[in-house]
Amino acid sequence: MADITKDMTIGEILRVKPDVAPALMEAGMHCLGCPSAQGETLEEAAMVHGIDIDSLMSKIADIA
Repeated sequence: MADITKDMTIGEILRVKPDVAPALMEAGMHCLGCPSAQGETLEEAAMVHGIDIDSLMSKIADIA
């Protein structure tokens, strides 16, 4: 399974590892299925939502 990186789009992340959806929702990214999620990287989405990307990456890494 591929590692999740902050340069991946949210759509890619959800296709590779759908188990991260709750962590993204909890962080405030509630529009996981919207068109922006298909073209916006995790880092870009974090910036738009005022989320610390390093903290979010840590939460994602903890999901087995």
